[in-house]
Amino acid sequence: MNAAPADQIRLLDVQALDVRLQQLAHKRRSLPEHAEIESLNKDLTQLRDLLVAAQTEESDCAREQTKAEQDVDQVRQRAARDQQRLDSGAVSSPKDLESLQREIVSLAKRQGDLEEIVLEVMERRESAQERVAELNERVAAVQAKADDATTRRDTAQTELDAESASVAKERELVAGSVPADLMKLYEKLREQQGGVGAARLYQRKCEGCHIELNITELNEVRAAAADTVVRCENCRRILVRTSESGL
Repeated sequence: MNAAPADQIRLLDVQALDVRLQQLAHKRRSLPEHAEIESLNKDLTQLRDLLVAAQTEESDCAREQTKAEQDVDQVRQRAARDQQRLDSGAVSSPKDLESLQREIVSLAKRQGDLEEIVLEVMERRESAQERVAELNERVAAVQAKADDATTRRDTAQTELDAESASVAKERELVAGSVPADLMKLYEKLREQQGGVGAARLYQRKCEGCHIELNITELNEVRAAAADTVVRCENCRRILVRTSESGL
């Protein structure tokens, strides 16, 4: 294949722009905010799970407290009725009086036991409420950090996308000035060779594979016409000659 030396030089410009586009894409994928957001989202998931558990515990305690308070109220009402019967003198039988008095004493003990249960449940509920409040604060704090990281990531991505668009436009213009057959070969090699399809021959060394040409290879390059598209014998990339090739 033949191409004017100037077209081959422009191919190096295309290659440089392609490398820049690769760098920008890599930078976009590797933004530190990606890992930061992922870590914060994991923390949020764990905290929200803990929050749901604490809210469930608080809700369970609330129901348990309501039930215990209802039990206390029922015992208190029954004891009040018994005491009213006792005070009214309606019960005259000594045996019935003794039974009623025993029941009042038993109900008083039962009421005391239930009131202790209410206090214990209230303490657990208060502890759960404090835990819910603490976790809500922690969730809010981590969410704020995640939102900030997301904003920073989006800003960085917008800037990188704008630069990539500018480089891509420049690349389109430069590539449009290179002969189609040379561009076709370059694109094929770039795909095969990890993104580098053309390399400069600098000081007798291919900048694609960084291997110095031996004397035989140098002589072949020297003997090639200026418009001949030469290839590196080692990596097979297009080898572009310049005034600094050392020929």
